[in-house]
Amino acid sequence: EVFTAVGAPSDAIQLPQIVAIGSQSSGKSSVLESIVGRDFLPRGIGIVTRRPLILQLVHANPESEDKDQPVEWGKFLHSSKIYTDFNDIMTEISMETERELGVSKDISPKPIQLKIYSPNILNLTLVDLPGLTKIPVGDQPQDIEKQIYDLCYEYISNPNSLILAISAANADMATSEAIKLAREVDPTGKRTLAVVTKLDLMDAGTDATDILTGRIIPVKLGIIGVVNRSQQDINSKKSIKAALTDEAIFFQKRYSGLSDRNGTHYLAKTLNKLLLLHIRDCLPELKTRINVKLAYSQQTLANLGDPIAEKGPELLRIITKFTADYCATIEGTHGNIEIAELIGGARISHIFHDVYYKTLESIDPLGGLSTTDILTAIRNATGPRPTLFVPELAFELLVKRQIKRLLEPSLRCVQLVHEEMQRIIQHCITSDLLRFSKVHNKIVEVTSTLLRERLEPTNTMVDNLIAIELAYTNTNHPDFASGHEIISRMMSEAGEEYKNRHIARTKPIADKSPLVESHSGFENINGKISSESSSKSAISLGYLINGGSLRKDDSELIAKATSTSAVNNCYREENMGTFKRDLTDRERVDAELIKRLIRTYYSIVRKSIQDSVPKSIMHFLVNNVKKHLQSLLVERLYIKEEITKLMEESPHVIEKRSQTIHMIKALQRASQIVSDVRETQLW
Repeated sequence: EVFTAVGAPSDAIQLPQIVAIGSQSSGKSSVLESIVGRDFLPRGIGIVTRRPLILQLVHANPESEDKDQPVEWGKFLHSSKIYTDFNDIMTEISMETERELGVSKDISPKPIQLKIYSPNILNLTLVDLPGLTKIPVGDQPQDIEKQIYDLCYEYISNPNSLILAISAANADMATSEAIKLAREVDPTGKRTLAVVTKLDLMDAGTDATDILTGRIIPVKLGIIGVVNRSQQDINSKKSIKAALTDEAIFFQKRYSGLSDRNGTHYLAKTLNKLLLLHIRDCLPELKTRINVKLAYSQQTLANLGDPIAEKGPELLRIITKFTADYCATIEGTHGNIEIAELIGGARISHIFHDVYYKTLESIDPLGGLSTTDILTAIRNATGPRPTLFVPELAFELLVKRQIKRLLEPSLRCVQLVHEEMQRIIQHCITSDLLRFSKVHNKIVEVTSTLLRERLEPTNTMVDNLIAIELAYTNTNHPDFASGHEIISRMMSEAGEEYKNRHIARTKPIADKSPLVESHSGFENINGKISSESSSKSAISLGYLINGGSLRKDDSELIAKATSTSAVNNCYREENMGTFKRDLTDRERVDAELIKRLIRTYYSIVRKSIQDSVPKSIMHFLVNNVKKHLQSLLVERLYIKEEITKLMEESPHVIEKRSQTIHMIKALQRASQIVSDVRETQLW
């Protein structure tokens, strides 16, 4: 009752109660009326109980000091009216059912709650459910059997409920739907009490002794027989009091040995005792559940906060808190540390050192640049005049082309950091911001705008970094190997190879080792390097050493050469696919020289960009946002004329606070009731 009064769900706390189930027209309603001692339930043909009826019986003190208070009365939870006429209670049950379902024969799980006070009843909480049926009648849905089954199953599956399985004596107990359903949820039988009705309607010559003593179907909590009023008794207005007297006489005559353990009066006492004992068994767990839910509700209320009186200071506090959380997330000092993923500064560091650095490292310095491109650039740079040396202009044009390839990944790095800065906003949203939806939306808007504004100068700075490298090619950089140094290394490599080749050529054929043979026209294990390639390699670098004057032996080698040396192995196949002729020695040497110069200078520029871009992003984007965020939020949000409107709470927050307050009151009341149960006297 307490939970329903505050609009809490019916399963907020699973409370102990007695649930009556049975087949349609098995006498469930009659049993409940006999326990109450008054006619108050609707009657009729077919399904009459179409909504669960939660009936709370309260023993009222007949010696109450309030003389105006009626002796017996009822009260519905959906109405404040007090009913002293039980016929009016019957009418209200029918009307409340029709309000929900109309005049159809459908059912609804929404319960009707009724509390009856009387000095003639015991303290009980009973639930009357629709009778189990098999075949839909009238306008009932085709799945009416399943609907009723699911509804009954929901109530009796509550481990804190006692099951009152009602069956008619004039039907075989082995076919009892109530007993079958009860055993599905209570196989041990510790929560099930069986009731056998209509004992007076059994066939002549039959006896229910075996049923009542549990010899046919044993029930752990027992089997109690009752005799209800017949339809003729109801039509003739026979009182329940007279019916209870006739019931006692019936048991004395037919079942004298069992009369003290059967009948409606004994059933009410048994139910009262079982319910109180069951409640006491459930008290520890029930108390724990109430306390846990109470603590959760109090924490929820604390998170929702109290209504704000001073809105200005509260707005400043929210702004300061958001800014501090935002900066702390970037610095890695936020108290709420994520363990599932990288966030804030850690994510930015990952972008710099793992994503961006590795992307630049993976870019080939000569990517998209073929030997043909290099030779074409050299020719274009020389014009109509033949040159003795590789023109420097060709090197500059080609290396700048490769440096430009660093721009796209650098701008993408800026974008990734900007996206992470945007994501941090949602990470810093607290319950205070959710409470004030307008403040929340405004803070997100202002912060996002600031990030967008800082994105353009950051991109411009990155563009400028690449443009700076393109503006001046510093060939005097201490880490840059000059053309003279590269040529010296190439000559050293060529001289060593030429020496080895000359020794191999002058040895007698009979003394050739397998290694020498592999250089004499046979393919070795690593590729197709032949003697001609080695000789041509020697001649190409001999060209550099001797200034173009070749010995006779070298001329013979040139005539036999068909492939390039180890120096230009990396581009031999490409040249053969591009040129219809073999490259000259001069072309091979020039191309190799340019490639080595590009690799060296590109590496210097890449290291510089790898270092400068993250620093620029931190200065122009990250640190700038950290520095100006709070002042910008105060400037855009703290406007006196708009503070009141801005600090209006969200409607759902107001509603949730109200519900939580009511829930806390209900739980506190429930906790007090549970504590008082220990002092309740058994009847």
